[in-house]
Amino acid sequence: MEESEIPHHSLTYGTSRLAPSISLVDRAKEIEMAEESVKLHVHGKLEIIANQIRRLKEEAEQILEQAEKDIELHKARCQFEKKPGQIIHLYEKETGTYFSLLSPNDWGKNPPHPYKGSYTMNPDRSFTEILKS
Repeated sequence: MEESEIPHHSLTYGTSRLAPSISLVDRAKEIEMAEESVKLHVHGKLEIIANQIRRLKEEAEQILEQAEKDIELHKARCQFEKKPGQIIHLYEKETGTYFSLLSPNDWGKNPPHPYKGSYTMNPDRSFTEILKS
């Protein structure tokens, strides 16, 4: 590309005597302003990414906590086949926890062992606690 083909606005110096002069101070200020603008822009993007990482970390912790609970529930003794969507009730006795198809109400609100909660097993074999209303 010949010098005459270079766009005049991209040059750092005047191309004719009538062009305004560009001082080094003005150029330095322009570079400084551009640098600050880029820094702010990058900082904003990195802050968004950091927040996303924090949310993903929290979500991963929740998933791991739920998996631990599900594993513990699967360890409870059970004398029947657990089926997805079926309501099952957890009780605890001295030898450990067990599932029953009988709710505390079925026992006349006086179950033989302390009641720990009611659950349904999901198709993926995780559990959902049924909250008491």
